[in-house]
Amino acid sequence: MPYITWNGPAPTTAALASVNTGTTIKTMLQLATPATRMIQLLEWGWSSDDPPGADGVIELLQTDVAATVAAHVASGVVNLDPNGTASLLTLGTSATGYTASAEGTITATRPFDAISLSSVSGESSLSYVRQWMPDARPIIPVSKFLRVRATTPTTGIDMRCYIVFNEVG
Repeated sequence: MPYITWNGPAPTTAALASVNTGTTIKTMLQLATPATRMIQLLEWGWSSDDPPGADGVIELLQTDVAATVAAHVASGVVNLDPNGTASLLTLGTSATGYTASAEGTITATRPFDAISLSSVSGESSLSYVRQWMPDARPIIPVSKFLRVRATTPTTGIDMRCYIVFNEVG
């Protein structure tokens, strides 16, 4: 079953808010796989309201260590099948969430995508989407973390990002 989650609470009476990236590396969205289930990536993307003050990078990678994040709640991980079950992602401040306040000390990564973001307005797109072909979809193993990170070295930007995934295994 496919699921989608964003770097903020699921919208209800207000639109999904953008989050400031800050001026150093920052995890914008983190997914924590449970000990019993892997996830397979289908799509991810982001948009920003403005270019950064200096060239930046937006990346998608698997890590072995969690960032400290604002915890997602179950309703923030949306099942795209209206008859489907709730996601089994691990929720919590050291698990699935958004807007990191501490990055943790990562010792191992598996990068899946990295996009440069130009500081010159009009020279780069302020949005990005990637869908994987069925045989090329990354799989995140059990008890690991998938992160969308933004590095904007001088001026933070307002950003929205999302991940679409299947639970497998």
